[in-house]
Amino acid sequence: MMKHTLLKLTIVVATFSFISCGHSLRSVQADKKSDVRVVGETASAVITPGADQLPLYLSQLKGRKVGIMGNQTSIVGADKRHLVDVLLENKVDLKFAFAPEHGFRGNVERGEKFGNDIDRKTGLPLFTLYGGNKKQDSIVNSIDVMIFDLQDVGARFYTYITSLHRVMELCAKHNKKLIVLDRPNPNGDQVDGPVRHDDKFKSDVSWHKIAMIHGLTIGELAQMINGEKWLENGRQADLEIIKVQNWDHKKMYDLPVIPSPSLPNQLSVRLYLSLCLFEGTDISVGRGTDWPFQVLGYTNPVYGSFTFTPGERHGMSKHVEGKGAKNYGIDLRGLGPDNQKFTLKYLLDFYQKTPDKSTFFARPEFFDKLAGTDQLRKQIIAGESEVQIRESWAADLKAYKQMRKKYLLYTDFE
Repeated sequence: MMKHTLLKLTIVVATFSFISCGHSLRSVQADKKSDVRVVGETASAVITPGADQLPLYLSQLKGRKVGIMGNQTSIVGADKRHLVDVLLENKVDLKFAFAPEHGFRGNVERGEKFGNDIDRKTGLPLFTLYGGNKKQDSIVNSIDVMIFDLQDVGARFYTYITSLHRVMELCAKHNKKLIVLDRPNPNGDQVDGPVRHDDKFKSDVSWHKIAMIHGLTIGELAQMINGEKWLENGRQADLEIIKVQNWDHKKMYDLPVIPSPSLPNQLSVRLYLSLCLFEGTDISVGRGTDWPFQVLGYTNPVYGSFTFTPGERHGMSKHVEGKGAKNYGIDLRGLGPDNQKFTLKYLLDFYQKTPDKSTFFARPEFFDKLAGTDQLRKQIIAGESEVQIRESWAADLKAYKQMRKKYLLYTDFE
């Protein structure tokens, strides 16, 4: 169990309109075991992400060379200004930005590799860590402190948490401080699915030995990575987390900016947990339509009476299942986002409706990486029910939940 010491510090009064004038105190929790500092303000009832609390981290950046891992979700305040613009306006010496999958401005296709670039708006050098970067060591060695600010969605297969791990690895290796600007997990009200154990299934979509629906914020996962010593050679990053204010794991949180092109609204974010496994099949999840991760279908009427024809949309012109053909399936657009939690019912239903079941898992190896195991695929083929499948991962999930409790920064949902 990590030990925390509570200190009270006076905050420099901010002149930014998005910080409430009523904020006057911050709490600092120092973890001597893993060199983690957790910082947050006492504030009003408004949910306030870490990036919005500039007085808590801006002073640590002045006079230092700074790098950032960010994208279009790295916003500050109600006017949604990009963090990079705010930092440059405050004379922070930004040297570069790392970008995750989908790129710095969120306009890169899923799974597409992209090279080093320049941000057209600011002229800031951009580097990718998605898929690795041969120059990453020298890049990180050129700065004093690193900022991480990405909006995660709470699933192990969402690759922003793989980017977190890589940034932590580099900062630990080169003794650079890492400041994580924490954001709410829009699916933080649940922990579910199989826990990955076997490194055979380790990939960008299954990097950590955590539950598929992990129930952590970026900051909480960063603490777990440090605390469980998952970095190379057991290293631990010099980590500081700027907490979210007035959020906990029971609260719903509508994302102010879409995290990636195929998650355009809260319903898609909530359904993503259940529907992403279809990416190991040829079933369409609505990419190439106006409703990605809100419809399901395939080019056979056996799947349902609702029809749609995937085409090309911004950020969804490649890797579109069922592109240009009429797809038959189900329409999930009328569901209430807050009521959606991870379920296998859609996957099991479509498998049962498939005439030739040997063709259903079109990409079995990728399906297994998404699941973090090959057991789930084998259980579906064997005709097991959702209840039976859930029973098989219950013990692992219980152990994971116990481990997870050690790293929570916010009141849990149970």
